[in-house]
Amino acid sequence: MKFNPTFLATITLAMATSAAAQTMKPGLWEITNKMQPGSGEMEKAMADMDKQMAGMPTEQRKQMQDMMAKQGMGMGQGGAGGMRMKVCMTREMVERNEMPSQQQGDCKTTHSPRRGNTMKFSYTCAQPPSSGEGQITYVSDTAYTMKMTTTATVRGRAEKMNMDASGKWLSADCGNIKPKK
Repeated sequence: MKFNPTFLATITLAMATSAAAQTMKPGLWEITNKMQPGSGEMEKAMADMDKQMAGMPTEQRKQMQDMMAKQGMGMGQGGAGGMRMKVCMTREMVERNEMPSQQQGDCKTTHSPRRGNTMKFSYTCAQPPSSGEGQITYVSDTAYTMKMTTTATVRGRAEKMNMDASGKWLSADCGNIKPKK
């Protein structure tokens, strides 16, 4: 059984993008994403990945879950069409308004100036091919919500989806979750 790495990378980027670091506390954050796909291809890919995980031998499934957990990620934990991940934000990342995924892949992110408790952003990536824009609303330095529209290539076709996310600060100590380099 084979996972679609482009799809997983796009979801990871989108989730990490939702962890934009402006007036956020450094430390361990949990990000929950809910996706509403446009054509159903993304939803089918998520269901296929869930089915593949369920069909793996117990030991192989555990290895995959452990590998994902080491990256702070878990599939199917955010409800239907959802995913949760944990992200470590350092003080330096927060001060630079950096996103955990900025150093991975060929992506460029732009933030608009913050107005009140909201900030708009957009991004484009060459690998995986994707782009998106959205808005983050900071509830406090320990919580935010985000709405985003993303276009990604799934199974060779452009797929547009809407994402709703929320982030909550868990701890000043990131434990075994390492900041993205």
